[in-house]
Amino acid sequence: MNTLIYWSATFALGCYALALGIATVRLLRGPTAADRVLALDTQYICGMLILLVLGLRVDSSLYFDIALLIALFGFVGSVALAKFLLRGEVIEP
Repeated sequence: MNTLIYWSATFALGCYALALGIATVRLLRGPTAADRVLALDTQYICGMLILLVLGLRVDSSLYFDIALLIALFGFVGSVALAKFLLRGEVIEP
């Protein structure tokens, strides 16, 4: 692996881990429910990006498949939480 790619991937992992920590703080201390939902969205996006960078760094396609699953489940969870916050229920009778 090229040295430039190695160090840039390491820097990107550090930045994403820092963003994940800041989102965790916002999730725990968020004043409103909407802030907590946005922090949770940020967490799953950062987790997905961490897996993508790790997949590039170790040259394995398994990380890309896991990142795709995280993106799908994160989107469905975001839609469900947004609907719950707007209407108070996820499944309408």
